[in-house]
Amino acid sequence: MPEGLVITGPMKPGYNEILTREALAFVEDLIERFEERRSALLARRVTRWNELKAGVLPDFNPETAHIRADDWKVAPIPADFRNRRTEITGPVDRKMVINALNSGAQVFMADFEDANAPLWDNIVQGQINLRDAIRRTISFTAKDGTVYRLNDQTAVLAVRVRGWHLDEKHVTYNGKPVSGGIFDLGLYLFHNAKELLKRGSGPYVYLPKLQSHLEARLWNDIFVYAQDKLGIPQGSIRATVLIEHILAVFEMHEILYELRDHSSGLNHGRWDYIYSFIKAFNHRDDFVLPDRSQVTMAVHFLRSAAELLVATCHRRGAHAMGGMSAIIPRKDDVNANTRSMQRLADDKQREADQGFDGAWVAHPGLVKPVHEIFKKAFSSENQITYVPQVSITAADLLTIPMGDITEQGLRNNINVALQYIEAWFGGRGAVAINYLMEDVATAEISRSQFWQWVHHGAKLNDGRPVDAYLYKMTRTEEVQKLQERLGGPRLDQAVALLDELVLNPEFTEFLTVPGYNQMA
Repeated sequence: MPEGLVITGPMKPGYNEILTREALAFVEDLIERFEERRSALLARRVTRWNELKAGVLPDFNPETAHIRADDWKVAPIPADFRNRRTEITGPVDRKMVINALNSGAQVFMADFEDANAPLWDNIVQGQINLRDAIRRTISFTAKDGTVYRLNDQTAVLAVRVRGWHLDEKHVTYNGKPVSGGIFDLGLYLFHNAKELLKRGSGPYVYLPKLQSHLEARLWNDIFVYAQDKLGIPQGSIRATVLIEHILAVFEMHEILYELRDHSSGLNHGRWDYIYSFIKAFNHRDDFVLPDRSQVTMAVHFLRSAAELLVATCHRRGAHAMGGMSAIIPRKDDVNANTRSMQRLADDKQREADQGFDGAWVAHPGLVKPVHEIFKKAFSSENQITYVPQVSITAADLLTIPMGDITEQGLRNNINVALQYIEAWFGGRGAVAINYLMEDVATAEISRSQFWQWVHHGAKLNDGRPVDAYLYKMTRTEEVQKLQERLGGPRLDQAVALLDELVLNPEFTEFLTVPGYNQMA
């Protein structure tokens, strides 16, 4: 092993092919050079949060006004990444990788973050799966004997690495856990960057949870250094940044500018964006949101963010990618499925009309209908040449939607959060719940809404206060409903974590941090 780097996770058959001395030396080099800056940026997040608590609302930074005003573009888009009408997302599970690449989508975003429970085996096996998929040697045999292999025509691969806040505790450097994102990126680039370029593609990545352009600058510096170390051309790595934090929406020009030689655009991560709204203003009783079901993309602050994102990206020659469609097609109820598909069509038509170049789906059954909507919307590979003229202010991005808090919404938040966290502890990061494919963002919204309601004395539409007593009583009733199907130690563990997150007087920024500490 390289000096200073220690692996505490078990080494199973095949892991030595990914966790080689040379690959780990490359990861160690990245950690050694960039970890101090990551730590400083995480400390800056705390400072920024304290500023919000002191009443300083976010706004566009006057110090970077010249970047927003100047005329510049990101690097030209690689040929195989210009058409992104439909992107399917999912964890790096072996069968999922094959099915997603075969789905007919233009892009498969393989996810090491929100759709992947960060068990050690999931992380290392995921790297093996992607290596095999890129070389087209991947296969999977199901219990019934069905063999899954890649089609001749497959989606272009992109990979979402873990965010700056997440560690990889099974690997330490000088006694401290390493950055999960640097670990993911380092292994992926070392094993696959040259192979991807040789095959006419490239190492395309998604960057989650950024809160400022300084965090994008760190990623860019890592890209520059990594490309030199690996001996591949500068600009080979292309990154799409997820705008899933309220602070990041005020710095979209700056984020694209920092990554301009490595940028593939921005994506509007709607569910995490809603969660960040609750998180950033958790101390304010005038920023309390209604039921999650009422916070749709039609509400003013979300529509404003979407319109600003498209205008920003297209002005800079970059892709603007729309949000996730988490619907799971239904075969048991034709009428319910028809209603779901109509909601899907309405949502994607709105995004196409706003100027988005494509959108995400979580299920292969949605690839064709979403693709058809964007195909009808524009005939070229994308609609980057369309630059909508918008005038979005800070007030537009901070407008609180009106609505009710209902018992049904309250129960749904508890039920979904418990089902998701229970599955996450068991190693599944993408979970089908109520005919929706949910990931961490759903659980984050559910638990943070309850914290917000309890700690700000919110009331249901029938007048009852949403307090700790109502939470505990409702949680007990919802647990009883889940006992028969999910009862066991993982459900108990999920209840304990949800109680901690909802009832703690201090808001916990990411449920995955205390949750990860409880994982094996």
